[in-house]
Parts: sequence; structure tokens; C-alpha cells
Amino acid sequence: MRATVTVMLKQGVLDPQGEAVRHALGALGFEGVSGVRQGKVIELDLADGTTEGQIREMCEKLLANTVIESYLIAIS
Repeated sequence: MRATVTVMLKQGVLDPQGEAVRHALGALGFEGVSGVRQGKVIELDLADGTTEGQIREMCEKLLANTVIESYLIAIS
């Protein structure tokens, strides 16, 4: 069983890495990029029977800083 967790900064939280990427894209000639938000993707190979609740607990305790980040879980 595999779970993919996508972690992104919440709206309203400054994203200096995203801003640096936006600026670099403009410097490279890619016009029209008005905003970039950077996040992370975590892939977990899990034992069969692992519940979404357990994955959510992993996110809450370690994988995401829920004060400033949100996360999305996809199970495949």
C-alpha cells in the first residue's frame, strides 16, 4: 500500500522559496508567472491495513507543521 502526502504552506503564510522561484523564472524569460507556492511530496510505503487515520496522525505529529502547513493524503 502506498500513500502520497502533499504538504503546502497555508494561504496567507509567506513563501520565500516560492517567491525566489517566481523571480528566477522571470529572470529566465518566463513571463506571466505571478505567483509560486512551493511544497513537498512525501511517498510512504505502508503495510496493508494501515488506516487513513494512522496516516493523518503521522502528518499531525511529524510530516507537516499544521500551524503553517496543510496536507493532502492520496492512497493508492
